[in-house]
Amino acid sequence: MFADMFRGMAFSFSPSLVIFDCDGVLVDTETVSNRLLVRVLAEDGFHVSYEECRRLFVGRTMQAVMEHVEAAIGRSLGAHWPAYIREETLKAFGEGIEPVAGAEEALLALRAKGIPFCVASSGKFEKMRFTLGATGLLPLVEDVLFSAEQVARGKPAPDLFLHAAKEMCHAPEACLVIEDSVPGVQAAVAAGMPVVGYAGDPHTDAAGLKSEGAHVIRDMSALLDLLAGN
Repeated sequence: MFADMFRGMAFSFSPSLVIFDCDGVLVDTETVSNRLLVRVLAEDGFHVSYEECRRLFVGRTMQAVMEHVEAAIGRSLGAHWPAYIREETLKAFGEGIEPVAGAEEALLALRAKGIPFCVASSGKFEKMRFTLGATGLLPLVEDVLFSAEQVARGKPAPDLFLHAAKEMCHAPEACLVIEDSVPGVQAAVAAGMPVVGYAGDPHTDAAGLKSEGAHVIRDMSALLDLLAGN
């Protein structure tokens, strides 16, 4: 019902808090991480294209990815598997990653307008600090990071966004979420929060974001245009 409010209408909202996802919204990591995941999954007997990998797994915790793959191949990947993927991913990131175009400008503009913001990611704190640090964004958000490892259920459950809103002392309905994944949009809607779907990457499921209730933008600079009354 909440999602229907934002389908087919001009989006304008005056939030008291903006909650950003991390990967694909602030840091441009999805290409590197998903190509690595495709390669490792093939070695484990789960063959999937890059495009299908993104559709299936973007926005989900590595634990959720492991459970999906184990059900498909009919065997355990081992308790070490999520940690192994995280280690390999950080190695790949070490070769160079960039911030999402316009992300730093959006954060600085929000700060200039006095609009609080935070980051709520399915990734662990170690990964967030690494990628945000490598792209120069960490000083802007290092005190307002929230991870799925803090809650019982990851996205698409609303737990993480509700946790972030509570810790930041804002009512859920007054928050605006910026997401690039279908599970992330579903989590925001379940939390009772309006959501903007960022689809600057051509492989992002823009149609899926919209169908789940997000207002879709393809340029981060468009974000501030949506914030009414600020």
